[in-house]
Amino acid sequence: MSLSNVTLAREDIVRLSGRIEEAQTRARAIPKLTDEYRDMTLADGYAVQSELRRRFIAQGQRLVGWKAGLTSLAKMKQMGVDQPSIGFLTDRMARPEGSAISVSDLVHPRVECEIAFVTKASLSGPGCTPEKVLAATDFVLPAVEIIDSRFSGFKFDLPSVVADNGSSARFVTGGRPRYPDELDLRSLGVVMEKNGEAVGIAAAAAVLGHPARAVAMLVNILAELGESLPAGSFVMSGGITEAIPVAPGDSIVARFQELGDVSMRFVE
Repeated sequence: MSLSNVTLAREDIVRLSGRIEEAQTRARAIPKLTDEYRDMTLADGYAVQSELRRRFIAQGQRLVGWKAGLTSLAKMKQMGVDQPSIGFLTDRMARPEGSAISVSDLVHPRVECEIAFVTKASLSGPGCTPEKVLAATDFVLPAVEIIDSRFSGFKFDLPSVVADNGSSARFVTGGRPRYPDELDLRSLGVVMEKNGEAVGIAAAAAVLGHPARAVAMLVNILAELGESLPAGSFVMSGGITEAIPVAPGDSIVARFQELGDVSMRFVE
């Protein structure tokens, strides 16, 4: 599917981005976009996401990087796509390690463990490969993404979730940075603990076989959108564990082999 083949009119793109922005800023669940726009395509979803990004940057937010989603091969097959989705990250989504994170401004908060890449060289597609990603990576570090679909009942389809910026909400980094050539990123293990109990255990190979592959695919999607990944970008490579629901009073610790821990607690 070509991501340049947008079918929505400009006024509809603006209208839908406004609907998503309101749902995100007011923490209000809305019906998935395809309930009204039944023929909405993946390219349309990215057009809405791009307009949402333009709105946020105009409001003073700063683009710091990107995130990959749908990085499970089984999930991609289920959705009938051959690539993950991507979303943008801004400075306002970042939260300090060990901090208290409010959920009163979120709809369906869930957490997942991810390996984040920080680049020292720019990357562009098409034809970006995991090897090119690793060569362009300055360091990797552990991260937890707090995702938050704004769609009623946590039910959505691919065009809608892409328009909703891949359910992006917050992210936390911690642990210790490491050079990628010091690690076997594919077999690196992760344990997610909620209130002291292990609720998710996996290896980073769960992300497309290797998390660098998810970053390469993200770069190739950016190329289809006419963009590239600048040096100094922060990229979250996709959930290693399943997304775990959180509520006020919950404490989360993500323990990464070789990379240390990332912790946070959730409050009203």
